[in-house]
Amino acid sequence: MAVVLFARRVRLRAALVRNARPTGREEGASPQRLGRELSHVLGQRKLLQKLGPGLMHAFIFWGFLVLLPTIAEAAVAIVEREATLPLIGDATWFAFLTDVFATLVAIGVGMAFFIRKVLRPDRFRGSHMEEADRILLAILAIVVSLLLWNAARIALGIAEPGARPVSNFLSNLFGTGGGSEIAERVLVWIHLLVILGFLVYLPGSKHLHIATAAANVWLAKAGPTGRLEPNRIDLEAAEEDIRFGVATQQDLSRKQMLDLFTCTECGRCQDACPAWATGKPLSPKLLIMDLRDRVVAEASGVVEIQPLVPNAVIDQVVWDCVTCGACVRECPVDIEHIDTIVDLRRNLVMAESRFPQEAGAMLRGVENQENPWGQPASARLDWAKDLEVRVLQEGDPAPEVLFWVGCAGAFDERAQKTTQSVARLLAAAGIDSAVLGPRERCTGDPARRMGHEYLFQMLAERNVETLNGAGVTKIVASCAHCFNTLANEYPDYGGTYEVVHHTQLLSELISEGRLQPSAGNGKVTYHDACYLGRHNDVYDAPRSLIGGEVVEMPRHRERGFCCGAGGARMWMEEESPHINDARFEEAAATGAETVATACPYCLVMLDDAAKGQGSEIRVADAATLLAESTFSAP
Repeated sequence: MAVVLFARRVRLRAALVRNARPTGREEGASPQRLGRELSHVLGQRKLLQKLGPGLMHAFIFWGFLVLLPTIAEAAVAIVEREATLPLIGDATWFAFLTDVFATLVAIGVGMAFFIRKVLRPDRFRGSHMEEADRILLAILAIVVSLLLWNAARIALGIAEPGARPVSNFLSNLFGTGGGSEIAERVLVWIHLLVILGFLVYLPGSKHLHIATAAANVWLAKAGPTGRLEPNRIDLEAAEEDIRFGVATQQDLSRKQMLDLFTCTECGRCQDACPAWATGKPLSPKLLIMDLRDRVVAEASGVVEIQPLVPNAVIDQVVWDCVTCGACVRECPVDIEHIDTIVDLRRNLVMAESRFPQEAGAMLRGVENQENPWGQPASARLDWAKDLEVRVLQEGDPAPEVLFWVGCAGAFDERAQKTTQSVARLLAAAGIDSAVLGPRERCTGDPARRMGHEYLFQMLAERNVETLNGAGVTKIVASCAHCFNTLANEYPDYGGTYEVVHHTQLLSELISEGRLQPSAGNGKVTYHDACYLGRHNDVYDAPRSLIGGEVVEMPRHRERGFCCGAGGARMWMEEESPHINDARFEEAAATGAETVATACPYCLVMLDDAAKGQGSEIRVADAATLLAESTFSAP
C-alpha cells in the first residue's frame, strides 16, 4: 500500500519533468559528470565547505546509504523473527556499520535541531521549518527504533552483541522473557511502518531531493557557470516553434523543472545573494520554492496555468538578480537559478516588452549604435589618440593577439585608463596585437543578461563573422563580461577562439620576463569580478599583477561579493542600500590604500561607491597598477 501511494504521489512530479522541454544534456556520460556525482552527491563536498552543517547532513545521508539494507532486514524479520539477509545478514562488519551509522544519524538529527532551534541562522528564513521538524523526527524515529530493535534481539539471543556496541548497551533495557519478545515485535513494526510512512510523505515534501538530487547534479552544466543556454530565435519559423524564454510552466526545461523539485530549502543560496543581503525582495531559495509551489498547484488543477511572472514571482524579484553566480556555487544540489531567471526575463523583454524603464536607453544604444553607451563607432578609438595602436583593417594579416577593447574600455573615461595600460604593456612586451576599432561592437552580454536574446544573437553572429573573416585565433579581453561571452558563448554561434583575460596574458608575460615590474603599490585589496573569478575560476592571475602588500577582504575568491553591475544591473536603478556601497565598505575596512579590480564594470561601480562615500581610497584596474610599476621602474 505504501509503495502504491508513493507511486501515485510521485507520478505528477515525474510527469512534469518527463514532459518538460529537453535540455540537450540528457545523453552521454563523461568523467566530469561521474566525478561530480562522486564529489557532490556521495562525497557531500559542497555541504562540507561549512563543517558543522556539512557534517550534520553527511552523517544523515551516509547513514541512510549504509542502513538501506536494514529495511529489507526488518521486512524479512517481520515474517520470520530469526531470519537474516543472505551474505550480509550474519556479517560482523555489517552489524558494526549498522550500529555506528545509526548512531551517527541520531547525532546528525541532534545537530540539525541545535542549528535550527538554537543558532537559527538567517538562511532558514522562509523555509518550511515545521515540515523539516517532522522529517527530522521521522528520521530519528527510524534510527532509534532500529537500535532498540537490535537491542531487543540481543537480549533475546537472536543477534550477536559483540559487533553492536550501542545496541548491546541498550539491550540492558530489556529482559529475556515474554516482555522482550513483545517489545521486539513492536519495535520492528514501528521501524518498518515509520519508514513506509516516510516514503508516502516524501513526494510532497522538500525531502524529495533524496530521489532527485543525483539526477539534477548529473544534468548540471559541464562547462563554466558563466555560459547561458542559447534560446535560438528564427523569426521565419512557424509561430508555435518560436520560444521567447519562459512564460508558463510549459516552457520550463527538464533541468529547470528538476531544479524545482530538488531544492533542499537550506538557504545557502540566499545567504550568499548580494541582492538579499542588501534588502532586495530576491531570494534565490524563495524564487525556486515559489515557482515549485505554483507549478504543482497548476499541475494539480488547483489553479489555472498562468504566466509565472507575476503569478509565482513578482517582476522585481526577476530584475533584482545580478547573475553573479554565488547562489549556483553554494547550492549543494547544483540548482541553476540564473538560467531560470534569465529565461523569465527573456519572455518579459521579447514577448511583453516589460522591463525597467531606465534599461531602455541601454537596449536602444545596443540596438542602434551597437554599444550600451549609445556612442558612434567612430569614437571607439578615442582612447588611443596618444598611442601607436594597430587597427586591423579588412584584408590585413591576423595579429598574434586581437585586443578586444570592449564598450566600457572604449567609452568610459575610467575604463579607458585600463585599456591604455593594457595596450602599452602589450607593446612593451613585444606582442603583435591589434584592435578592430570601429569594426568592434558590443559582444551582447548586457542585452543577453537583460533578456533580449534576439539582440544578443544578432550581435554574436555579426561579431563572429567579423572575427572569422579576419582570421583571428587568439583574443585578449580586458572586460570580464566580454571575456566570458567570447570564450563560453560564442562557440554556440561558430566563434571558437583561444580567449584569455588581460590579467592572464600579463601574468604570463611577467613569468616569462617580458615585463619586469618593480615592487610597490602599497597596501592593496583585490575585488574578484564574478565573471572572471566565480564563473571562470581566474583568481591568481589578477593578484600576481598587483605587487605590494595584498590584503584580502573577508569575502574573496570563489566567495567574493558582487559589485552590483552584472545581469545588466549597471544600467538599472537600485534601491538603497546599494550593493556596490556594501562591497566598498568591506574593501575599506581592510585598511587598504587601493582597491584593485580586473573588470571595467567593477571599476566603475566601486569608484562610484568611493566617491559617494567621500573616500580617498583609490580604485584602479590591476593592469593600471602593473603599468605604473613597470614604466616607473628605473
